[in-house]
Amino acid sequence: MKEFAKQYLAILTGRLAGLNLTRIESEEDFYMKQIVDSVLPLEQSDVFVEALQRTGVHVDVGFGGGFPLLPIAKAVPELKSVGFEARGKKAKAVQSIADELGLTNVKALHQRVENVYFDCDAVVTLKAVGKVEDFLPLLISDKNLYVFFYKGPNFYELENLEKIMRYWELIEEKYYDLPGTEGRMLVGFKNRNVLRGTLIKRLQKNKQKDLVKLTDLL
Repeated sequence: MKEFAKQYLAILTGRLAGLNLTRIESEEDFYMKQIVDSVLPLEQSDVFVEALQRTGVHVDVGFGGGFPLLPIAKAVPELKSVGFEARGKKAKAVQSIADELGLTNVKALHQRVENVYFDCDAVVTLKAVGKVEDFLPLLISDKNLYVFFYKGPNFYELENLEKIMRYWELIEEKYYDLPGTEGRMLVGFKNRNVLRGTLIKRLQKNKQKDLVKLTDLL
């Protein structure tokens, strides 16, 4: 993974420097804070690994410069990996990085997650995003979703989970050390497959043309 990180950083600070996809220019810092940080759940969380094995599908939401989308795709090449990014330039850039690094199991798409119907079981990751209570309600599915947030050690000081626990169950709380940081928490949820009224209506409309199916994007 160190050689992968070196090649990755060279692309970000070379031909794609104008897009500001990373603020980190040190090879060691980039390796630890972007690559290792992205794949540590594969070493630290049995729940995370089992969910990936069970579904075979990884969806990364708001991947920015490609994290954890590309490192996980590199580490687990048998996965079907797709990323959703609201900014088209970043999505196009990250797809070009995946192509240059030889990651044939990745699609980096300009797509908003609230416009996708998850019509198959999947693992969803979110790194460096806002609050859990704001993002989980955006996921529309009657399948099994395993959603993992990469968070800081003060997660519970900043979050209020009461609003979402009717529809989601907590399946993972894992704290681990990450050199150069205050540490990391991996917080995982699984949906209870009980859609709210407005989501049921949107899911029904999908049979017409409102939502795009995840399986059509893989």
